[in-house]
Parts: sequence; C-alpha cells; structure tokens
Amino acid sequence: MKDGKLTLRNIIILIALACGFMWYNKEGPATYGPGIVAPSSPVQRDFSAPPSFTFDRYSITELASFDIEARVLGRENYSSDRGAELSPMDLALGWGRMSDESVLADINIRQSGRFYFWRVDAFPIPRQEIETHSANMHLIPANDDVARDMDEIREGDVVQLSGSLVQATSKDGWVWRSSLTRNDTGNGACELIWVEHVDIVRR
Repeated sequence: MKDGKLTLRNIIILIALACGFMWYNKEGPATYGPGIVAPSSPVQRDFSAPPSFTFDRYSITELASFDIEARVLGRENYSSDRGAELSPMDLALGWGRMSDESVLADINIRQSGRFYFWRVDAFPIPRQEIETHSANMHLIPANDDVARDMDEIREGDVVQLSGSLVQATSKDGWVWRSSLTRNDTGNGACELIWVEHVDIVRR
C-alpha cells in the first residue's frame, strides 16, 4: 500500500487471504476453549398414540418428539448400506460435559458401520457419564431444505435438531427402530431421528 492506496498486488493478497479464511471456516473443525457449550439434555416426549405416515417406500411411525442441542463429536456419511436411502448421515453428539473441549481432548472418537466408538487412556469423567451424555444418531431429513442444512454440519459445531424419534418399516419386513433412552449402549442404542429442523447455533 502506498500513499493510502491499494495496489493491485495488495488487492490480490487480500482476496487470497479472505478466500483462505472462508475455506477454513467452512471445512475446518470448529474449536472452542474449555467449558461446556451444550449444557442441556435432550428433550423427549413419548406419543401415547404414535402417528404414522408414508415416506418414499417406507412407513414411518413417530414414537416420540425429540429436541436436542449438542456438540458434534463426529460426522459420517453413508451411501451404500441398507439405511442410506433414508438416513445419509450419522452424527455422534455430546452434551453436558461431553461438549467440553477439555474433556473431549482426552477421548478418542470415531464412527464406522453406523456405530460410534470412543477410547480413553484415562477417564476424564466417569464412564457412565460418557455413555449417557453422548450418542450416535441416524438422521432422516424430512425434506430437501433440511437435507441441505444437514450438509453444512461439521465436527465441532453446536447444533440444534428438532423432530421425532421414529421406526421405519419397509414392505419386505425390514425394520429400523430408534432407541428411546439415552442410558443404553451397544446394538440398538442409536437414535433414529426424523429431522424437521436444523440450526447450527455455534461454530
């Protein structure tokens, strides 16, 4: 810059820096300092008379309304398994102390085969708290707008999801049913969510 004026070279440098920042902001993992960033537990209200509807080739039964604000511990996309037609994405989510950067630094997290796995060398918080304040959740977008919003989610984001825990059934007898508690582990412990609203509340 000379005499308060931008030169062509400086303009190019500024554009390059801006593009680099935008790329990182979109693609890099979100990070925060120590502290809980999603303090509340998921809110679930079971339906006394679960409603059902048809979605593509599936019958969807809504088992309970479901709202969650949580930190994204991991994201895994699926395209070739049986459930991918309904749920193209799983999110591993954490709330309470499982949304705290200082706790998560001591927990190794990965996703595979529709499961979420964690490993520690030493427990930063009790094992039960890890198990009851985090979960792998299969997401079914209710429409194209929700699908586009889901696609923007990345690891580290704090997201709010609203919709229903559901059971999906196909005509050939295949059934995929959501867990209805946060206290279970292992096979069948994941939530299957019909997602009607997505909001990235912190990045």
